[in-house]
Amino acid sequence: MVPGYTESLELGSGASGRVVLAVHADTGVRVAVKYLSESLRTRPGFVHDFRAEARLLGGLQSQYVAGLYEYVESPQGAAIVMELVDGVSLRTLLTRQGPLHPEAALVLLKGSLLGLADAHRIGVVHRDYKPENVLVETDGSSKLVDFGIAVDTGTSAGVAGTPSYMAPEQWTGAPASCTADVYAATATFFECLTGHKPYSGDNIAALALQHVDAPVPVGEVPAAVRELVRRGLAKEPDQRPAQAEAFVTELEAVAGAAYGADWEERGRARLAALVALLALLLPSARSPRSTTDTARTVLSQAPRHDWARSWRPGRPGMLVSAAAVLLGLLLTYGMQHASAGATERTADALATTTARAGTEAAPPTAPPTAPTPSGDLSPTPGVSPSGPSTTPTGQPSASTTSSPTQSTTPSEAPTSTPATPTTASSTPPVAPAVKNVAVSAFQQTGPTTSTATITITTDGSGPISVTVSWFTDRASGGAGSPDGASQTFERSGAAQYTVTVDHTFQNDGCYWTVQATTTPAPASGGASQQLLTRQCEIR
Repeated sequence: MVPGYTESLELGSGASGRVVLAVHADTGVRVAVKYLSESLRTRPGFVHDFRAEARLLGGLQSQYVAGLYEYVESPQGAAIVMELVDGVSLRTLLTRQGPLHPEAALVLLKGSLLGLADAHRIGVVHRDYKPENVLVETDGSSKLVDFGIAVDTGTSAGVAGTPSYMAPEQWTGAPASCTADVYAATATFFECLTGHKPYSGDNIAALALQHVDAPVPVGEVPAAVRELVRRGLAKEPDQRPAQAEAFVTELEAVAGAAYGADWEERGRARLAALVALLALLLPSARSPRSTTDTARTVLSQAPRHDWARSWRPGRPGMLVSAAAVLLGLLLTYGMQHASAGATERTADALATTTARAGTEAAPPTAPPTAPTPSGDLSPTPGVSPSGPSTTPTGQPSASTTSSPTQSTTPSEAPTSTPATPTTASSTPPVAPAVKNVAVSAFQQTGPTTSTATITITTDGSGPISVTVSWFTDRASGGAGSPDGASQTFERSGAAQYTVTVDHTFQNDGCYWTVQATTTPAPASGGASQQLLTRQCEIR
């Protein structure tokens, strides 16, 4: 854990690491913390690339790119603390809502191109523009994320990228260029308009040939934007706009001529409406909150006799008023005789809010110790000397939170009597019933790699665990043999969860299967999906 932050839930995970929602203790700013995975942090090359990503983000000031707050590295781990974007990925939007209206697609393309333009202006090529790396916010604006394989313009860094969006020259390992980012952005724009990628193939080699030789499929997009698609997906780099900024100029001219001067306003409104339909997937909806509701009655300072004369309660009003007075007297009497028990219950509630299970909270007579932040929220990256905190045994230490009087659980009313916090209750929350488990997406991403998206729906917000297992087989129908270890994820705080998992297959087999089960188990027993890999042809 990064010192100075309180984590709440995991936003996503993959082979290279995980992203966690957290709150900066001193300022209350909500952030996204990206951790380098445990298996990679011991390999110097990956740590070097992770550090380079943080350094790049620190030098990139753009409202269209998720910004950097700080970079923290120590022997216990490495983490990038970034701006939290309250939105959903473009991939999620396309998967759940289908193709977009041309105006909405143009707004998305423009926003992400402006993010690329800011990167190109300082000589940086993203190299991995795709729907997964574009986040759409609640107001319809978008931000570009994940500069994990970005390099300086002209760098010869070998073949890298996501195959479905790689420019022809990327397949040959040519030096990184801004025109390759323009190509990837246009391929994503094409997918927004049509619901599918511009090129497909039975295997990686066939896909590469499509990108290099196949005609640009402009006939599948609206006539008004065909020239934009033709320019952006041109086979030769010098036939595309040299940088993203030049492409934005062309886009604005085409969009204004085809859809009118207010095309951008309408397109953004369409995107905002689509994101609103996915409100439960937003970080703001998934993060647990602890609040205290306060009611306040404002009395007039001067007598208002005219108002008093105008209000004359009838018989029902008199009965309701009398009942309210009687109820108030009974409650007052009960509170006086149960003050000792109430004080004890309030102390338990405060301890549960301010301390983790098994941790002794500080007495109220001593001022609470705030977590020491590893650095102020500065856009300039720096290595924090403290690093992710651990106890002497190597386990993450519990952080001390703010004064108990600032937050109480909803089940207890605030009290003016100081109570001594006790050890937090260890009673676990009740697990909800799992209503449905589904594999919403399962696809091959490389010769031996794949990604799967699991969606779980429950009837409550209690804790559940999701176990994802992988299998290979030479024939279709059955799951086959297990491939590698299963992965288990813990989730709580919402009624619906989406888990995206990457896997590298170790065994041979034309068919790959992913299987998802939960604890508590759903009535259906779980979900699975099988796919035929690209390297196998069934005749």
